[in-house]
Amino acid sequence: MLPPFLKAGDTVSIVSPSGAIDPQYIDGAVALLSQWGLKAKVMPHAKGKHGRYSGTAEERIADLQAAIDDPETQAVLCSRGGYGLVQIIDQIDIISFENKPKWIIGFSDITVLHNLCSSLDTASLHSIMAKHMTTLDADSEPVTTMRKTLFGDLPTYKLPAHKLNRAGSVDGRLIGGNLSLVNALRATTYDIDPYSTPSVLFLEDVGERPYKIDSMMNNLRLSGVLENIKGLVVGQFSDYEEDEAMGGTVYELIREMVDEYDYPVLFDFPAGHVERNLPLILGARVELEVKEDGAKLNFNCKQPKVKLL
Repeated sequence: MLPPFLKAGDTVSIVSPSGAIDPQYIDGAVALLSQWGLKAKVMPHAKGKHGRYSGTAEERIADLQAAIDDPETQAVLCSRGGYGLVQIIDQIDIISFENKPKWIIGFSDITVLHNLCSSLDTASLHSIMAKHMTTLDADSEPVTTMRKTLFGDLPTYKLPAHKLNRAGSVDGRLIGGNLSLVNALRATTYDIDPYSTPSVLFLEDVGERPYKIDSMMNNLRLSGVLENIKGLVVGQFSDYEEDEAMGGTVYELIREMVDEYDYPVLFDFPAGHVERNLPLILGARVELEVKEDGAKLNFNCKQPKVKLL
């Protein structure tokens, strides 16, 4: 289900559940949210630093728990990714979140929270965070689409053709996120679930060597994930060096991995660790249509009804 969409006057709590962040980026996010007519509540340790993290494990747990439990908060914006959520996710009490879902916003390490939301049948927003909210123009596509989505104007993306695409049409629940985190969460409570509901898998990553990407994709193949999904959306794989010894580009390795299946595959979707990082509603129903001359990814379709609390 979709959490309630935002409206003017709503409160967004900003947390840093993973890495430390330059405080000016949080200030920039606060300013942008204010332009949107929203109130921002910066959690006590969001601007902190404890080694590579924003705070100790206890401090990060306290901030995230407080934001989730806060009755005045309608959305939780994670300031950045990095690393750290796997250390604390099992210490988060989700009872209040189950009773009153709210938007969880972010990407990269925030895949851990997206997978938690998915396990609770609740949608969340894979989207830019504080840095790009500060550095991108307020009228840039990632910023404006993020705002529209949070306020209930759901996107329909039209994409150009790609030589590795595979044609087809399907609708299902969108799952996934950062491939490294998806892989790290396998066989845990926070594993992706392509079995109970028809699902479209989205993947992106940054800084991983091609053989590691191939290894992680083989994990998805050997465990039956790639066989059981109904569609695949391949986002941006950035900041790595191609390895000729692997026999193909990263995209070609992924395409070869799913050659034996017949579902639609969309390559080069603009989401991931890049400036043009367009929002995706994980856990929501999506319609994927891939043709020879282009593709469409549509969230502006009939969504499952919101549960009555």
